[in-house]
Amino acid sequence: MAFATRSPYVCLSCRSSLAKTFRRSASSQNVEPPARPSIAPKPILDIKHIRRHPDLYWRSCEDRKYTEQIASPHRIVELFEQWTNLTEGARGLRERNNRLQATLENARSTEGRGDASAGSTNSTEEILEEARTVKRDLVKVEKKEEKLNSQIQRLALQLPNLIGPETPIGEEPRVVDYINTESMDYDFYDPEKIRKGYKGAPRPDGEIGKSHVDIGTELQLLDFVAAGTSSGWGWYFLTNEAALLEQALVQYALSVAMKRGWMVVSPPSVVYSHISEACGYQPRDQGGKQQVYSIKQRGTERYKPELCLAGTAEIPLAAMKVNKVLEESSLPIKVVGASRCYRAEAGARGIDTKGLYRVHEFTKVEMFAWTMPDERNKPTPGATTSHSEAVFDEILSIQTEILETLNLHCRILEMPSRDLGASATRKRDIEAFFPSRLSKYEGWGEVTSASICTDYQSRRLRTRVRPSKSGSNLEWPHTVNGTALAVPRVLAALLENGWDEENNTVLIPEVLRPWMGGMDYIRKKS
Repeated sequence: MAFATRSPYVCLSCRSSLAKTFRRSASSQNVEPPARPSIAPKPILDIKHIRRHPDLYWRSCEDRKYTEQIASPHRIVELFEQWTNLTEGARGLRERNNRLQATLENARSTEGRGDASAGSTNSTEEILEEARTVKRDLVKVEKKEEKLNSQIQRLALQLPNLIGPETPIGEEPRVVDYINTESMDYDFYDPEKIRKGYKGAPRPDGEIGKSHVDIGTELQLLDFVAAGTSSGWGWYFLTNEAALLEQALVQYALSVAMKRGWMVVSPPSVVYSHISEACGYQPRDQGGKQQVYSIKQRGTERYKPELCLAGTAEIPLAAMKVNKVLEESSLPIKVVGASRCYRAEAGARGIDTKGLYRVHEFTKVEMFAWTMPDERNKPTPGATTSHSEAVFDEILSIQTEILETLNLHCRILEMPSRDLGASATRKRDIEAFFPSRLSKYEGWGEVTSASICTDYQSRRLRTRVRPSKSGSNLEWPHTVNGTALAVPRVLAALLENGWDEENNTVLIPEVLRPWMGGMDYIRKKS
């Protein structure tokens, strides 16, 4: 005789605890951790424009040497054709499914009145089976449609911005102008004469002029040895007057921007990884080198969205308007903020990365602005520049004022296509003169940059603008960004250009002295 077995009694509290344990176990094995929070912006890309002009986007990838993306524009066209064919096939299935549903409704109403015969019941079962088959086929097609849409979106997100007409194609920048060159005591425009005529004598290691590393060590301003012990290569300690100079440079840059009406912001240095990528900063560059520091979260926190350290304040500043609708009357919105910045790839050791020139962490003052789309300015009578170009010119003017009053010798460059980031359609750099870099780079080294990004970032961050004209559709604002001042490189340039070999002192620019307690020179410690 068989006896029915009973499960052991488990109280309600224990049952609840066990259920939670099983759910956690199942989720850890089968559920992928979410990559984005629910509040993450959903990018709205102009896929139609890519499909209609694939050669434009192919050319942008080719001119930038984005080899991994070069086939993507035409691949998007192919995938869209596949999606169109599937959609046409699905339309027939949907129409058939609707007819079957209508037939079933009629059959059910007939059964409800008691008019159904055995033959009609069999017919209903056949219709039901066909409806199930059509539904299964439709689900398969819809999954394929969704997969194709995802592929198109992924490829489009990886494409760089189009290249503006002002940008030189290739690798060579175009010199646009110079700053403070009239005060130099040699032919600034002839690199060979610079090498022969510069006041610093050639050094045994081939450098011309004393390096900021040597000056900083001698005056007890820089400590790379201690930083190597605490953090590794690519970090540094600023000590004594150098630490004060950092704060003075930040305050001076902020004051210049504030004077022009820029709103001061103190942004975070930690952002969601999807925000960084939306701004055009990928975890790895085209060569596969790591660019971004990702923050690993342990334990149950691994299910949280990934965070990273911002490589520039441009990223958190752009995120201030995520999922927002701006009013045309409020534009341009111009903000400036100082932050710590983090770059994973500091470069190989050598003169181009020596000392403070290329480091993993640094303080930078960044300017960021939202403007109306440029197209709206074209019909304006007498207009000579677009909205974004007007702000771009203002950023360059602020950069020039800062570097000019710091008494640095500089040149302004229109950067070539190979030097553009993914988001930029146009970019200008300002390079300062470093005596220690004469042997390899004719003395030049980048200290600021400025970029126009059109709607690349606003579409990915879902930032829109409502035009003043009633009834107009929402538009995508353009974004512009630029460095007001990057502390380590400017500090290095000040040490090298202000160095007095005879007196072992460094001249402090007059504009910085209010934040240096009135100090005019940095002297050797007794």
